[in-house]
Amino acid sequence: MQLHTLEDLYIHELKDLYSVEKQLIGALPKMAKAAKDEKLTAGFREHLEQTKEHAARLERILSEHKQSTRGPKCKGMEGIIAEGAEMIEEEADPEVKDAGLIAAAQRVEHYEIAGYGTARTYAEMLDDREAVKLLQETLSEEEETDEKLTHLAKSSINVAASQAG
Repeated sequence: MQLHTLEDLYIHELKDLYSVEKQLIGALPKMAKAAKDEKLTAGFREHLEQTKEHAARLERILSEHKQSTRGPKCKGMEGIIAEGAEMIEEEADPEVKDAGLIAAAQRVEHYEIAGYGTARTYAEMLDDREAVKLLQETLSEEEETDEKLTHLAKSSINVAASQAG
C-alpha cells in the first residue's frame, strides 16, 4: 500500500487493527481455556464477544471508505500473542499462570489502546465523524478491559500467585 496522505495512513491503521482483532478472536478462547480462575475465564470470554464487535466496527468503517479488510498480518500483535501462547504452555502453579495470563492480556490491551487512539485521532483530523464515534467506543471498551484486568490482578490473582509454591 502506498502511503501518500493521512487518509492512506488511516486506512492502513484500520486494516492493521482489523488484523489485530482477527488474531485475538483466535487467541482469546485459548487464554480462557488456560485460565483457572473463574472470573478470569469469564473475562476472556466476555472480551471475545467484544472483540468480535470491534472487528465488525472496523469492517463498517472500512466499507464506508470503499475498502476491504485485507491487509498484511499485524506482526506486533502476532508477537504479543506468541508470548501469551508461551505463557499458556509454561509449567506453572495455576495461580502463577493466571497472573502471567493477565500480564499477557494487558500487553494486548495496551497495544490496542495505542492503535485505537491513533486511528481515532486520524479520523478526527479527516472529519470522519461516524468513525470517530465507533473508534472511541472501542477505545473506551479496551480501556475498561484493561482496568478490569488490573482490578482482578490486584484484588485476587496476584495475591494468590504471591502465596503459591
